[in-house]
Amino acid sequence: MAVLGKQNIGTFALAPRLLRTLCAFLLALSLTVGGGYAQAQTPANASPQNVRASIDIETNRPAPGDVVTVAIVMDPKFGWHDYWINPGDAGTPLELAWQLPNGVTAGSVRAPVPETLIVSGFMNHIYKAKHAFLVDVKIPKDAQPGQSLNVTVDARWSACSDLVCVPEAATLSVPLTVGSGKISDADRARFDAWRSALPVPLDRSALYQLDGKRIEIAIPYPRSAKAERVWFFAQTEKLFLYAAPQSARRVGDWLVVSGEVKAGFDGQIDGLLRFNDAQGLEVRAEAGAVPSGGDAVSVLGEGAPADQEQSSLGFGWILAFSVLGGLLLNLMPCVFPILGLKALSLAKMGGDEGEARRDAVAYTVGIIVSCLILGGIMLALRAAGEEVGWAFQLQDPAVVLILLLLMVAVTANLARLFEVGGIGAGEKLTRQGGLSGSFWTGVLAAVVATPCTGPFMAAAMGAALLLPTGLALLIFAGLGFGLALPFLAIAFIPALRKRMPRPGLWMVRFRQWMALPMALTSLALLWLTYQLAGVTGLMIGGAAALIILAGLFALGRKQKKGSPYKWVVIALLGIAIAAALIIGKVTIAPAGTASKAGSINFNEARLNTLRAEGKPVFLYFTADWCVTCKVNEQAAIDRTETNDAFRKAGMTVMVGDYTRRDPDITRYLAKYGRSGVPLYLYFPPNGDAQILPQILTVDDLTALTK
Repeated sequence: MAVLGKQNIGTFALAPRLLRTLCAFLLALSLTVGGGYAQAQTPANASPQNVRASIDIETNRPAPGDVVTVAIVMDPKFGWHDYWINPGDAGTPLELAWQLPNGVTAGSVRAPVPETLIVSGFMNHIYKAKHAFLVDVKIPKDAQPGQSLNVTVDARWSACSDLVCVPEAATLSVPLTVGSGKISDADRARFDAWRSALPVPLDRSALYQLDGKRIEIAIPYPRSAKAERVWFFAQTEKLFLYAAPQSARRVGDWLVVSGEVKAGFDGQIDGLLRFNDAQGLEVRAEAGAVPSGGDAVSVLGEGAPADQEQSSLGFGWILAFSVLGGLLLNLMPCVFPILGLKALSLAKMGGDEGEARRDAVAYTVGIIVSCLILGGIMLALRAAGEEVGWAFQLQDPAVVLILLLLMVAVTANLARLFEVGGIGAGEKLTRQGGLSGSFWTGVLAAVVATPCTGPFMAAAMGAALLLPTGLALLIFAGLGFGLALPFLAIAFIPALRKRMPRPGLWMVRFRQWMALPMALTSLALLWLTYQLAGVTGLMIGGAAALIILAGLFALGRKQKKGSPYKWVVIALLGIAIAAALIIGKVTIAPAGTASKAGSINFNEARLNTLRAEGKPVFLYFTADWCVTCKVNEQAAIDRTETNDAFRKAGMTVMVGDYTRRDPDITRYLAKYGRSGVPLYLYFPPNGDAQILPQILTVDDLTALTK
């Protein structure tokens, strides 16, 4: 970690820790007790001052109702400094006591970005150069033109050098006369210069995470913006060890600053992030999950940041997990029929090795492009402040409805109600049409594979959210490659292709049988539409599906007769778009209570209370669109044996329903390196969380109670 330069100040610098602590106490005591003495003995604007104070105003002829900016200008002598709002380990900040006419009010003090100074282990937040504290003064609306409104303020501050600190004070006054409110160009330019030194309020909350006395603060910061020589100044007092070294790293669109605190705490933190050449951001941080990994960034002061902890998994392993996770997605009920259709198309090609490989590549490109687009949208939404995870699109009723109608169309095609190039396996395609069809079939496979994260995939997707954009997109591409891998293997390995059955009538029947799982997928999406948009969504989705099905049947009859069907296709597309727009206006149904008897809804505060009471907790995150989740619930969680064992052990079951977008759940998933569901956690009495496998058995769960 970078360590700021320390300055020796005579014997004080050589004193042992106990003596330094005593000196700091006496210094603070002298500033507290002596402040009133200095104020009483020092005349207003006494000279000479080590930090000279003066008052300036943007216009001395404000109009009624105007807000006029007043500057308290501080000009330290060479070798002297004054202090920021939170002075650090020693010193006192600027204190203002206003004397204002009736109806005139003064706002809060806005301070410029400070710098750091460590003196014998004590951190100070200071200003060495000329600067200004700005205060907005409100003129009453009923003020009369020509009325005199003199503004006076009693100011006190600490002026310090490397050897001594002295309290200073002044009474500052500026005459105001109610007038036109016009601001001259020179005055505007002067105050704009003062304003440019102020930190900019951050439009989004930062996140902080405590690990003992170590704190990490994740601040939203665009990856494209320059960041160096950073430092976090805590405005919230008595929390931080100001002199402790800080380190910084960049993780995508986050800038993470690490430091130390005196003890654990709750609530928000107010502070200021300094970066580059005295630029600053006002930061308000709330407790939350902080991303790990990233690249080191230099911090303010001498030295360089220490090497960051390396991820327990190298990028190669993460990429391998994404490929393996994509491979296992082929076993999902909605994806397997797509894979079967592609295998049929390969069987039809017979020994044409070149055509089989071109078809496989087109299918793979379609999958990878889709995964990259979905991953890119997810990363962009998260960078914009949205708390989204993998399969985020299935939390939008309009998107689910479009997928429902698409699955209805695929089902009708497999049942031979109509034909479309590139999906029908029994249709003779030209090479160009075949490649196009394979590409779009790959797109379809990728889209319908997104409802779940499977084994190995969870770690990879969670890591992708913490990696730089280029590496993150490579992870999504690896997922797509894994999804396409079986078809690639069949196409490029002659031994596998030779084991494919010869073309025949069985292909037509097999294709028709594949309509069954696709029809079940359609029903599942209709149920999900109901879960997201209630009865209204169910009626819209059901009606649209029936109309589309009837339209496709009419389309198939026209195809058989050779009649034109262009307008039928256009009408069906119009119906689908209209239905999506209508359901998009439906108010999303509120989240219901946990469906499992005896369980409670996820609430992090409630979870922390249960853990503090020493009670065992089984927490799982699920979603109605997650196939793996539902299988685990039926096979292991919602079983009599499991419920009896949990009840005897006094286990609390907590459920996080991720069917609809929930930022709290998204943040909690990220805490465990996940971007989607399922996630299963067991909290033993007075113990740390245990992450359970993504494929559960009754034995796995009952073993937790032993």
